[in-house]
Amino acid sequence: MANIDDIVKTRFTSDKHRFITNMIYTANWIQNQFVDFLKPFGISPQQFNVLRILRGAKEEWVTMNDIKSLMIDKAPNATRLSDKLLDKDYVKRKRSESDRRIVYLSITTKGLALLKEIDEHEEMSSIDRFNGISEEEAKLCSEIIDRLRDSY
Repeated sequence: MANIDDIVKTRFTSDKHRFITNMIYTANWIQNQFVDFLKPFGISPQQFNVLRILRGAKEEWVTMNDIKSLMIDKAPNATRLSDKLLDKDYVKRKRSESDRRIVYLSITTKGLALLKEIDEHEEMSSIDRFNGISEEEAKLCSEIIDRLRDSY
């Protein structure tokens, strides 16, 4: 198993410094793995996130502002993301009749089919990579990460 000290070739000033560096490095590593996983499907992680938000929405149409607020990666380019998804026929878009500034998105049948295809592969490529971590360890790590965000 690779140790963060060996990977970044540095001496840390404290275990907290090691922990933060390890978190950032590992988050980027996981993100890069996910980018590679999505490449054959022709979408980015941000586009995937938008499709998942739309699939899980209680309403058929979701405002762009609501989508932006729910995104994991708070991309400022949500309009460009939606344009790409629209071009691929994964979403539909419409404007509010009462306020033309409000834009709505809805997932299409083609978008749902893509997510279904990804879901069938996702368990094999993503979750299985974490089989070396018990449910208890995953819960503890998640609690630590939550506390880290709460401290700001």
